Amino acid sequence: MSDNFFFPVFTGLLEPEHVEKIGSALWEFLWLISKVTKEVVENDETIGIVLGGRPVKNIEMSESLGYSLAKVERNISTLKKQGYITTKRTPYGNIFKVKNSKKFYKNRTLKNDGSESREPSDLDREPSVLEERTLKNEGCNKDIKDIKDIKDINTTRQKKYDEDSTYFKMAIYFHEKVSAVANEAGISHLIKKSNMQTWADDMRKLIEIDQVDKHQAKQVMDWVTEDSFWKTNVLSAKKLRERFMELAIKMNADKKPSQPKQKPQYDPRDKEIAFQRWIQDGNDPDNFDWSD
Repeated sequence: MSDNFFFPVFTGLLEPEHVEKIGSALWEFLWLISKVTKEVVENDETIGIVLGGRPVKNIEMSESLGYSLAKVERNISTLKKQGYITTKRTPYGNIFKVKNSKKFYKNRTLKNDGSESREPSDLDREPSVLEERTLKNEGCNKDIKDIKDIKDINTTRQKKYDEDSTYFKMAIYFHEKVSAVANEAGISHLIKKSNMQTWADDMRKLIEIDQVDKHQAKQVMDWVTEDSFWKTNVLSAKKLRERFMELAIKMNADKKPSQPKQKPQYDPRDKEIAFQRWIQDGNDPDNFDWSD
């Protein structure tokens, strides 16, 4: 997140019932609660709207929490199944809602006090206020005007990779192979302005977030830059990461030795059948070839 801030989490989540249901999905649940920017009432239930209804890609949560996309997807499925959240799929990600939200509970006047409940004001919404600040101390000139356009700052802050680091070396290795392919195909202009820091960051995500073995990554890099189809379709570290599973499966399939064709077993009855047909066709039995 761009800033640290407090948000309420009710102690009811620590009860055995919720511990058993949520399990390892606790971190995704807390992430979603932290991103709730407003609450609405639907069917007499308070619903927390995550990031004002902006679609969120699972990879955004994965990168923010620092573990694999597959794990995030499993835990989101658990939260949906157990009734803690709802999602609506869009082409740009999922719209998340937190059921029975109590993030702004302290700001609502309870009905049994004899007064009407109210929606939290903009000042009550800690995340939205913090995320809409201009990050002056970091030299960042990004006034965020609309919550729908917010991107997690973790995705925009790029790490600086030393030239001796493993990920930078992986980026250089793949870039050299891709450059040779691009030069041969006459499309070197497509990678002319490649940013090695960005490539190194994609390599880091491939290893740390996607949990890909470094040796397997090198094997796929070598294979993809030799394959007649893929070598001109994967010209960046980002594309390599996006298509890695598909590429690894295709590489392994190509490396499997083809099964030798089995020679059909000889059946002596075949010659007898052929001999009978020879005679039926009016041929001389003595001229029939009995050899195998």
